[in-house]
Amino acid sequence: QVQLVESGGGLVQVGGSLRLSCAASGRTFSPYAMGWFRQAPGKEREFVAAISASSVHIETAESVKGRFTISRDNAKATLYLQMNSLKPEDTAIYYCAARSSSVVGTRPSLYDYWGQGIQVTVSS
Repeated sequence: QVQLVESGGGLVQVGGSLRLSCAASGRTFSPYAMGWFRQAPGKEREFVAAISASSVHIETAESVKGRFTISRDNAKATLYLQMNSLKPEDTAIYYCAARSSSVVGTRPSLYDYWGQGIQVTVSS
């Protein structure tokens, strides 16, 4: 089992920045590919970004490319999402997820463990 806890969300104005963190505990963090997903009210959960176990491979959704950066620190068992130039359409609950594979994936069904989610609200 892997337990995931997100932090760093909140309310920010358009154009602002936030950094989300996801602390992992339980099993060893380093072999898992990790991802960030988000879900807005009335919408399906959507892929944001994913990173392989070694950080060599990164996938980023087109809607956030150039604004969001995913990274990880295996020594600290922590996943990050740096979010810049935030827009109102980025408002959602953000989830981190761990996959029992070292390879990145973009579909929620590929991930085995999920955090409880954290609210990000971008106000105009």
